[in-house]
Amino acid sequence: MKKLIFQTVILGVIVLSNGIAGEKIVIAHRGASGYLPEHSMETKAVSYVMGADYIEQDLVLTKDNRLVVLHDIFLDRVTNVADIFPDRKRSDGRYYVIDFTLAEIKQLDMTERYKIKNGKRVAVYLNRFPLGKSSFKVHTFEEEIELIQGMNKSFGKNVGLYPEIKSPAFHHAEGKDIALISLKILKKYGYDTRNSKIYFQCFEAKELKRIKNELFNQLSMNIPLVLLLPGSNKKKYAVLHNGEKFLLNEYNWDSENINYTEISEYADGIGPSYNSLVARDSQLEQIKITPMVSEAHKAGLVVHPYTFRSDKLPQYAASFDQLLFIFYFMVDIDGIFTDFPDKAVDFLNSFSNHTHK
Repeated sequence: MKKLIFQTVILGVIVLSNGIAGEKIVIAHRGASGYLPEHSMETKAVSYVMGADYIEQDLVLTKDNRLVVLHDIFLDRVTNVADIFPDRKRSDGRYYVIDFTLAEIKQLDMTERYKIKNGKRVAVYLNRFPLGKSSFKVHTFEEEIELIQGMNKSFGKNVGLYPEIKSPAFHHAEGKDIALISLKILKKYGYDTRNSKIYFQCFEAKELKRIKNELFNQLSMNIPLVLLLPGSNKKKYAVLHNGEKFLLNEYNWDSENINYTEISEYADGIGPSYNSLVARDSQLEQIKITPMVSEAHKAGLVVHPYTFRSDKLPQYAASFDQLLFIFYFMVDIDGIFTDFPDKAVDFLNSFSNHTHK
């Protein structure tokens, strides 16, 4: 009965949407990270072929000011840095990207994300690509841009970039301007106007305001900006700077009192956790939608929530397709970050096929 009700609702939405599926986008979260190690060149190529509209790049600076594509400012959860450079950790036991040159980082092997449990490395997602198999390397932002632009030429497509600068306040404290370096590279490769196929994202509102009001003028460029918003379960955390704890301010947000009109003055969209859009205690028969998307849309902001995983479903969705249906059509988001871009592309294509028959 539940399946019949769900299918009936879908048919109603197909009629009402009038082809709206074609306006929704799929963002490959760290590439096709459900299938290959996150942020490897291999996973980016696979996500491209899977049909993603945009491919995400998380950016961190090295000691010699090179931008590498890694989700964290640390190396020790996706590489074998502890084996190659055992004495290079800071006093908190972590290996910071900013303490290594690009040449040193290129010596490392990259693998599926892991955690340390009882002194051993254990994959965060047990049914994904196995730890320590094959050969993957950390790469630079420029290398990935050239890969995507090269594939755009050979495939005759225009897949976009979706870079995120990681912890700019921390980089500033270390004497490095990650925003300026990132924007200069984007301008070099032709991503410098409102029509460029790109979104540029960050958790820190202060840095986005600086980009909008200062750096764009300095560099004669203007690209779409997205403010990332933390989930309700995100906690502040500290890193080490000059031997002392440095509190990252990425998550200093009051999710209950967001001024979307103010955000629209310096950003074009928001990237919230999808748990901010639908209450965690929702049931399939009773989806509790928060006002975040409608309020953001009123302010002219697009909404691209993170992170949709077919191997980690909330209790109110019995399948990944149900989860996508709820957010694309009931919640009415504009795009999603997903580890499984092929599944989201197939889902949207199935709606487009129905609406154009």
